[in-house]
Amino acid sequence: MNYFVLQVKTGDEDTFIKRALVCTPCSLRENIQFIFPQRKLPRRKDGKVITGIEPVFPGYIFLEAEELNDQLYWCFRTTPGFYRFLPESKNPLPLAGRDLATLKHFVRLGGIADSSKVVFDENSRIKVLQGPLKGMEGRIVKVDRRKGRAKVKLDMYEESFLIDFAFEIMEHE
Repeated sequence: MNYFVLQVKTGDEDTFIKRALVCTPCSLRENIQFIFPQRKLPRRKDGKVITGIEPVFPGYIFLEAEELNDQLYWCFRTTPGFYRFLPESKNPLPLAGRDLATLKHFVRLGGIADSSKVVFDENSRIKVLQGPLKGMEGRIVKVDRRKGRAKVKLDMYEESFLIDFAFEIMEHE
């Protein structure tokens, strides 16, 4: 299977998926799947911790399909909220290499990535025991122990962005 990237209106990803599925011909619906990786992220508000669900890649949806034929291309392109295909709308290409590995990492976690379990060594370096940060230690650019968040640099088609992931500090490995 191939994975194509659609850039859509940020915050309306779920709405776009519903609209796109309505527009997709029934004969093609069973051969495609939309992937919208999300993460749990606790926030403090008025002294209380509230866990919200945030997208891993805000404004981006991934289409799993064997091919992106003309019928699918125009169906999605004319769906309200659509901005463009990556790397360019005129020539959408499936993910490959490191981009594909990054997406598959989040697909393996399921629909919503939970908090990672971490410990810190004697030099205050983070060591991930389990969770979405496992295997991404080299991409962590900032750690906020108080908030329980790690800022991770993710790349997609040569564009980089920073995303926060929650973690819980464990006492021992």
